[in-house]
Formats: sequence, structure tokens, C-alpha cells
Amino acid sequence: MPTKSTAVPKSEEAVAEGLDEAMIRLVVHAFYAEAREDPVIGPVFRAHVADERWQGHLEKIVAFWCSSLLGTRTYDGRPMPKHLAIPELTDDHFRRWLALFRHTVNNLCPPKTAGLMIARSERIAEAFRINIAMHRGEDLTFRPPLTREPYP
Repeated sequence: MPTKSTAVPKSEEAVAEGLDEAMIRLVVHAFYAEAREDPVIGPVFRAHVADERWQGHLEKIVAFWCSSLLGTRTYDGRPMPKHLAIPELTDDHFRRWLALFRHTVNNLCPPKTAGLMIARSERIAEAFRINIAMHRGEDLTFRPPLTREPYP
């Protein structure tokens, strides 16, 4: 996550340097091509999203990110229940997802866009892991935030 002295770029700043649906589509497709083959998170994706549904799933993810970053309101799904239903999800999966995502956006996006997408992905990952832990009845009292894993 950004440090206190580093401000997270705003969507308007990212749009000014080129963030649009085409860039989001490029990031999503590049990231998930790598993620689906990753030895840590790939098996989870393959187990829960069948090959014949994969392209449709990618389109939902593009719509999610467009809604989140561009305010398009094209996403109408509910991702939390789907993730709550994956019993094997652990912090290791979230750390790897974030490492791969950071690597992808840093390679494909201008700096402010990458910063915005990384900050948003880290907030999403934290929200998901906390909701999953609560759903599982885990004690959250002393749960530290995720640590960053380096790119493999």
C-alpha cells in the first residue's frame, strides 16, 4: 500500500495519462493469462471457472474494473459470495494475486494509472480476505494486513 507520504493517484489523473477501457482490458487479459498458469493461484482459477466460461469471466472482470476506476456502472455482479464459496483461499493466494497484479500494471500502465490500480487492488484484497475470515468465523482481533510478496 502507498505510504502516508505518497498520495494515491485519483481516477482523473489516471484518465489524463491514458486510462480507458482498452487499457483495463489489456491489463485484465494479460494479468489473468499469467494468473491462470501460476502454480499458486492458477489451480484455484481452473477449479472454479471452467475453460468454457473463462472468456465470459474475463469480460465480467473488465466490467468490474471499468466500473471501479472509470465509474462506468457496467458491472452488476456480486464477487464476494463467489469468493466466500472457495474454501481453499488463503492469504498466500491474495499475496500472490497482488504480486502478479503489481507486476502486470507496472509493466503495462503509466505511473499514476499503475499506482491507482495497485492501491485499489490492495484495498479489494484486504476487504475480501477480511470478509472471508469473518465468514469462516476466524478471530480478526490481531489480524495484520497482508504483507507484500515479491514477484516470482
